[in-house]
Amino acid sequence: MNMTRRHFLVLLPAAALAWENILAGAPETATNYHTSEHWWGMLVDIEKCIGCGSCVRACQKENNVPDGYYRTWIERYRIKEVNGVETLEVDSPDGGMNGFPSSNEPGVKEFFVPKMCNHCADSPCTQVCPVGATFVTPDGVVLVDEKYCLGCRYCIQACPYGCRFLHPQKNVAQKCTLCYHRITQGLTTACCENCPTGARQLADLKNPKDPIHEFLRTHSVQVLKPHLATGAKLFYNGLDGAVR
Repeated sequence: MNMTRRHFLVLLPAAALAWENILAGAPETATNYHTSEHWWGMLVDIEKCIGCGSCVRACQKENNVPDGYYRTWIERYRIKEVNGVETLEVDSPDGGMNGFPSSNEPGVKEFFVPKMCNHCADSPCTQVCPVGATFVTPDGVVLVDEKYCLGCRYCIQACPYGCRFLHPQKNVAQKCTLCYHRITQGLTTACCENCPTGARQLADLKNPKDPIHEFLRTHSVQVLKPHLATGAKLFYNGLDGAVR
């Protein structure tokens, strides 16, 4: 019997099918990489981020991200008191790609927050995709199989972190892949590799030797929107309560 794509979608779980397609000829099929041995996340140290935009530029170049769209971006938070009332300003010109204009305004608390896909263990985006084009890999990375994506935007609407966009030419959903093509080859992500202060660190939560475990024990690390219980694996150190 000649099995068509439609037959497979009916007979098999769509997410499993998407995974099989990702596996076909993909780097993670190499014998020296075993998905069951890893559980990927990322640590962002707010206290080290200088808002230089190196991570955004590196991501754009590595992943051929279309102009005006971002798989990762930086937000600047400025907190100041006006007439006894604390006010908050947030900006992200060009996704923070080219840094931020200097500000010497007295009495203003200023800090930078890099953002991206949180690679949730219980991701809302995977739950709403009607064809299983977006799914979580066995090693904890949320991916999109562009061959099956319908461009319906359901996952874009469902993401509570605003990290997805519709590719203007391909008409498919795109987002941070945690540089899956790199980490399955033993490399770190492009954003981590190009961060001049080490504010971003790739973390293998299944590796007992990964420094992330000691860091989590000795620092007050948080995730964005914890009340949503998405199982986010983008951890922040020094996260201010004003960050949304």
